[in-house]
Amino acid sequence: MNKNISALYQIAQKETRKIIGLMSGTSLDGLDIALCEISGSGENTAVKLIQFETIDYSEEIKIEIRKVFAKKEIDFQHLVVLNEWIGLLHAEMINTSLKKWNITSDSVDLIASHGQTVLHAPKFLHQLEKFPNATLQIGDGDHIAIKTGIITLSDFRQKHIAAGGEGAPLAVYGDYFLFGKKGENRIMLNMGGIANFTFLPASLNANETFVTDTGTGNTLIDLFVKHYFPEKSYDKDAEIAKQGTVNQVLLHNLKDNSFFQQEFPKTIGPELFGAEYVKDALKKSAIETISAPDLLATLSRFTAETIAEAIQYAVKNTSTPIQDFKIYMSGGGTNNPLIVSWLKELLPCQFYKSDDLGISSDAKEAVLFAILANETVAGGNFDFGSQKIPSITMGKISMPD
Repeated sequence: MNKNISALYQIAQKETRKIIGLMSGTSLDGLDIALCEISGSGENTAVKLIQFETIDYSEEIKIEIRKVFAKKEIDFQHLVVLNEWIGLLHAEMINTSLKKWNITSDSVDLIASHGQTVLHAPKFLHQLEKFPNATLQIGDGDHIAIKTGIITLSDFRQKHIAAGGEGAPLAVYGDYFLFGKKGENRIMLNMGGIANFTFLPASLNANETFVTDTGTGNTLIDLFVKHYFPEKSYDKDAEIAKQGTVNQVLLHNLKDNSFFQQEFPKTIGPELFGAEYVKDALKKSAIETISAPDLLATLSRFTAETIAEAIQYAVKNTSTPIQDFKIYMSGGGTNNPLIVSWLKELLPCQFYKSDDLGISSDAKEAVLFAILANETVAGGNFDFGSQKIPSITMGKISMPD
């Protein structure tokens, strides 16, 4: 037997596995690295977060990614070399973190790498009749495996599409296994570049469980902060937006898109919610100039209202009053006090952070990918019983030698 296959078999038999989960989202802010200790699988999954840190992307890295990010027309050679380069950068960041934590690579069983999304194209968006849903994440897994010496699982989203999904959001698997609780209605709300939530009914009925994107999270806010203030990458504590006034006409036109009428589950990305989307809404609103505070206030309200309306719609289809749902937040938007205050104003629910369930709201997405890798190697027997959530394991396996 090949020694790597033998090692993988032994890892699968362990009571506890050490798995590094990696996440770099559409905000392009950096790489989240979560070292997890995972036992069991499926509904019996237990996770302990041993170490976590976010390594910021330098401006150089962001510039190189933006050359291809969410664009239909690109320099194809740049995409190809970027795939290898991002893999090497992520491997270097992992090695640096392990050294900092005084942890050897041979004590880590697996790496679960989400990769860097450069284009997300569900059929709803590309509207090309003969082509399926599509998505592309770069940061080659073989490069990570070779440079770290650790078996690496990557490219998780392709299997989801192959099985009939849209490649996103994938949070439902880890959310259901870790956070589903009999007798308590929960919504696991993640506010990254794009916002999404997992609906976890008190019944824990897999047929009633689902995950969906709601629309933009931080992506438009960050984009226009950068436009107005090149030295900033985001609106820290909503300091700029708080100074502005929501433009109701613009808000109405921002919400006037067929995406918001699509049935759940659905997925989207910055490919729709980019600069042109806002420019079109400004034109439709007959607004020639708008101050930075007013635009950022309006974009922040846009995020809050589309999240709230999606949650209200999801709950309306149940017999449970909305006030009986608990919302657990994660992602960068959790740190935006304006969005959070508006959500609390719009939704009569109890609000918490995923920290209250034992997983850092900043680390949650990286942890969830570690869980996906754990399922591929040691689980995979759970049936969600619904076409909304393909009952599959995901991730391509790269061996270190």
